[in-house]
Amino acid sequence: MPQRKIIHVDCDCFYAAVEMRDDPTLREVPLAVGGEGGRGVVTTCNYKARAFGVRSAMPGGEARWLCPGLVTVPPDMARYRVASQKVMGILRELTDLVEPLSLDEAFLDVTDVTEHKGSATLMARYLRERVEKEVGITISAGVAPNKFLAKIASDWRKPDGLFVVKPDEVDGFVRELKVEKLFGVGQVTAAKLHAFGVKTCGDLQALGVDVLIERFGKQGYRLHEMAHGRDERPVVVSRIAKSVSVERTFSQDLPDIAACETVLASLATDLNLRLTRKGRDKPIHKLFIKIRYSDFSTHTLERVRENIKEPGYEDYLPLLTELVSNRERPVRLLGLGVRFRNDDAPVTQLRLFD
Repeated sequence: MPQRKIIHVDCDCFYAAVEMRDDPTLREVPLAVGGEGGRGVVTTCNYKARAFGVRSAMPGGEARWLCPGLVTVPPDMARYRVASQKVMGILRELTDLVEPLSLDEAFLDVTDVTEHKGSATLMARYLRERVEKEVGITISAGVAPNKFLAKIASDWRKPDGLFVVKPDEVDGFVRELKVEKLFGVGQVTAAKLHAFGVKTCGDLQALGVDVLIERFGKQGYRLHEMAHGRDERPVVVSRIAKSVSVERTFSQDLPDIAACETVLASLATDLNLRLTRKGRDKPIHKLFIKIRYSDFSTHTLERVRENIKEPGYEDYLPLLTELVSNRERPVRLLGLGVRFRNDDAPVTQLRLFD
């Protein structure tokens, strides 16, 4: 089996980031979302507020005591969901193997993705750049051979950071990792481990699996596995794929629609390769096309096409012609895709607090 490539992405102070995006004056002040009034609770805050010790789930009164200049705004979940949908949409353009953990956080399995030279690091950079340009917020990303390490890595250089743990670096990385970084190790478990002289994963390795199981039961075995950087959990797709698409950003803008027509066939070929990889068991309901001009304005068009098995150049050309009103306008990005009919998508519960 090929070495797994997992990316974990986490939006930086997500709710606060959306507020600062929409009101730039809030970028200059310590900001909390929620926490107003006598009984309000902070849902998240920006990094200026965190410097004063303000944290998620903290009572608003305590937050204002720590940070007298704290500015609070009420949560606006509708806006946050829209931003989240845009972020998740960008992730799913890269791969269908996306596991959202909340509105602002997700795992991606990019093991079989061939774009960006097959490099998970280049993919993570690409995702971070697109989210910042198209959504207006920053995300931090971690790249590693498994979910456990990727999640730790995404937190390593927050905010707006990228950290990579290569397969041959796992042993050295986990050996120095503090036990507080391990999933499920809170203050109580950390105190018990410290009492045994265990402060790092290297100390856990030295303690041995039998001793850990004897003292911590089933959790002891999980601690042993994490201490060695092992995690076989798959990325669980909790959303039925509703579409498959490909797109290409050009190093030099295409000068006009005629140039777009010349690359349409190769894009359709790429799309069909991806459809073959994802399986052709779902009937196509719609075709869509996406175009981004040199000024970064983006337009899409979709049309119902239910009897097409392998969409090609001749299927997308009418959509391109209909979408483009100015044939001489330079084009930065061109994309093609299909939509399936999915009426039974499962619902994922999302976190309230960052």
